[in-house]
Amino acid sequence: MQRSDATSGLTHLPPDSPVRRQDFLLGVATAAFQIEGASNTDGRLPSIWDTFCRAPGKVLNGDNGDVACRHYEKWAEDVELIAGLGVDAYRLSVAWPRVMHADGRKNDKGLDFYKRLLDRLREKGLDTYVTLYHWDLPQHLEDRGGWLNRETSYRFADYADLLSRELAGRVTAWSTLNEPWCSAFLGYGNGHHAPGLSSTRYATQALHHLLLGHGLALPALQVNDPAARRGIVANVGAASPASPTPEDREAARLFEVQHNAWILDALFKRQYPDDLFRLWPGSEPLVLDGDMDVIGRPMDYLGINYYFRVHVKSDGAHGYTEVRAEGVERTQMDWEVHPDSLRRLLIGFKRDYPGLPPIYITENGCACDDRIEDGRVRDPQRLSYIDRHLSAVDGAMREGVDVRGYFIWSLMDNFEWAFGYERRFGIVHVDYDTQQRTLKDSALAIRDFLAARTP
Repeated sequence: MQRSDATSGLTHLPPDSPVRRQDFLLGVATAAFQIEGASNTDGRLPSIWDTFCRAPGKVLNGDNGDVACRHYEKWAEDVELIAGLGVDAYRLSVAWPRVMHADGRKNDKGLDFYKRLLDRLREKGLDTYVTLYHWDLPQHLEDRGGWLNRETSYRFADYADLLSRELAGRVTAWSTLNEPWCSAFLGYGNGHHAPGLSSTRYATQALHHLLLGHGLALPALQVNDPAARRGIVANVGAASPASPTPEDREAARLFEVQHNAWILDALFKRQYPDDLFRLWPGSEPLVLDGDMDVIGRPMDYLGINYYFRVHVKSDGAHGYTEVRAEGVERTQMDWEVHPDSLRRLLIGFKRDYPGLPPIYITENGCACDDRIEDGRVRDPQRLSYIDRHLSAVDGAMREGVDVRGYFIWSLMDNFEWAFGYERRFGIVHVDYDTQQRTLKDSALAIRDFLAARTP
């Protein structure tokens, strides 16, 4: 067996860290649009990302998801790859356009793909964490307003009902949504992601309908698949003031209101933060009676995705502006590496949201400009990144935060949304011409770490 002789492994964790125990779940993650390909196969419908990729200038190099990593064809090989790493779990998403026809009927061919995949994963002893929505809204729903249309929340609940009936017993834990902040703000607020609209008023309304869909889906998941846990995945942001002035400290606080409290207050306090509308005057969404009670329905866990910290200063009015810090470590995405912000945020969430359910870090990882040299991919920055963030999780757990697991983003290099195939997050290298998968040094070190865990 090839071992990670060029790395020192995960060295920042104390020997007694709970992260080193077998009861702390460690997994890898992907998303359907980013790896599956086969965009016109077996009745799959177009999604908003198929449309967005074909709009000139929206995706780097004009890349699209038509082929991606050919996971739809190579799924059995990929399951062997995952199992060979020794991880406990695999987090994946289902492509809504692959499993439902436009009239709401199920697409058996698409469903059969996920049934085979999930069955094989369970045969390999892997827990399955399944996300219902990882950004690939069927285009026919966007044509009727997408997440700006309240009706989409109800169509999402129908989809959740169908999928949880069809896949019942195959799923360890369901996530309703992945990163609703990104779907709402990047998709409808600044146009960086599909469907490419730009209005803060659109962003707040889309976010409300996303969260409403989440709440509407929870009862069906409970009834149809009662043994599976139910939750949602939120991306969170960390800010540091550019100076110690009160104005810049307030700017950093407002950044975290916009990135974190916007979602978490709705889920756990059943209200949107008033400060959000100081940032975006006049952007209040239309909220009907009872909506917040639906959104605030109890969950079994909360997924947290964290990647980087930003520096901000006051804009001199009612908000903030980001500034570039010099002399800091950055990834291929130009994101600052700051593991301690993850620890700080987790401790703050425990403080601010009494009754918070158990947390899983559902995404954390690092994009690097990885290349195969002499049959090997050396990625020391990625391994160091994962090591230090696991140490940050350990620090939060020692402060009483109930963190149950951690998923690396991602299993393999894939379609990185607006950045196409240039940015590589995988611990497994993908040659997009040959579809050859190659374990990077980080994957080898993680495999060794997992094999050495204590009971």
